Amino acid sequence: MLAVNLRPAAVSVGPVLAEVTDGLAMSHTVAGVLTSLPVIAFAGFGALAPGLARIAGVHRVTLFSLLLVTAGLGLRAVVDRPAGFLALSMVALAGMAAANVLLPSLVKLHFPDRVGAITAVYTTSLAIGLTGALTLTVPVADSLGGWRVGLGVWAVVALVAALPWLFMIGHDQHPDAAPHDIRLGQVARTRLGLAMALFFGLQSLQAYAIFGWFAQLWRDNGYSATTAGLLLGVVAAISIPLSLWIPAAAARRTDQRGVLLAVMACYPIGYVGLMLAPHSLAFVWAVLVGIGACTFPLILTMIGLRSRTPAGTAALSGFTQSAGYLLAAVGPFTVGAIYDATGGWTWPLAFLLALTVPQLLVGLYAARARFIEDELLPRRSAAS
Repeated sequence: MLAVNLRPAAVSVGPVLAEVTDGLAMSHTVAGVLTSLPVIAFAGFGALAPGLARIAGVHRVTLFSLLLVTAGLGLRAVVDRPAGFLALSMVALAGMAAANVLLPSLVKLHFPDRVGAITAVYTTSLAIGLTGALTLTVPVADSLGGWRVGLGVWAVVALVAALPWLFMIGHDQHPDAAPHDIRLGQVARTRLGLAMALFFGLQSLQAYAIFGWFAQLWRDNGYSATTAGLLLGVVAAISIPLSLWIPAAAARRTDQRGVLLAVMACYPIGYVGLMLAPHSLAFVWAVLVGIGACTFPLILTMIGLRSRTPAGTAALSGFTQSAGYLLAAVGPFTVGAIYDATGGWTWPLAFLLALTVPQLLVGLYAARARFIEDELLPRRSAAS
């Protein structure tokens, strides 16, 4: 239930952005700020989450995060000014970002021997939440009275998800129930931490560029807006079944390089296909690009597999995601700039294709059997 709510705050505005912009008399500049808020929240508030969990307890912070999502989504649906909409969007995104970082450590804490299976459940739930927010916001808005209802309904979903966590906060009374002894700065000085952050950042950069621009790519190649949106939905929806398989397959292996190669091989085929036949085989390329984007559930699984303890998982998750999302922020901007400069999609696709090389290299390094605590141990020994 938590995982279902880790994307609607970020993506539910997109389908009704034109209506929100008109309804609030929002300038295009402010709308651009709105679309960049998720990356800022993921990088900033995600980095704070492990520290807050050490102080207050991981379950309490998770509950508070869901309440922030509920309040932000509910209140922004009724405000009348762009500034209030932006501020409340950031409240919701802050809660989402914090919970996003803490979820892998919760899995490690409660299911240390079932990381793959439980990660499969939550990454699939996350994909369902993402796809649902992209596809249901407009129908709800059309059926129930406008964009405010279409956005506000996701606050109800978040509130329902918060209720079971009321019964979980008692776990924070136990000494082992929260991450407590590994800091993000320590992870940042390890090779594994840097490799994980680079891999996460490059896969997120690809995903943000795909979801930000590929509908326009297909429209430029002769498809209607509706069909282009459906093709983008195919890219998102393919992750639902694969999010069930990839984490379990990765967790069955001490070395995840084979799974990584199988998933990432689809990216170059899909990108080259879009260069050569963007219209006639659009569905095939959408499926292949969607499979390539499933490096996301893989890296989330690897966060749990590359750490021995909940503390290590929380610190590795916090650094990997906060640093990674900062890198990802340049993706949509760069693709848009190349598109504007060249007037076509060959060079933007070539840029994304080229980035698969460093993504694969750092991914292969991170996918080998190793643990973040082992890389920290020499530093700790030297310090003591």
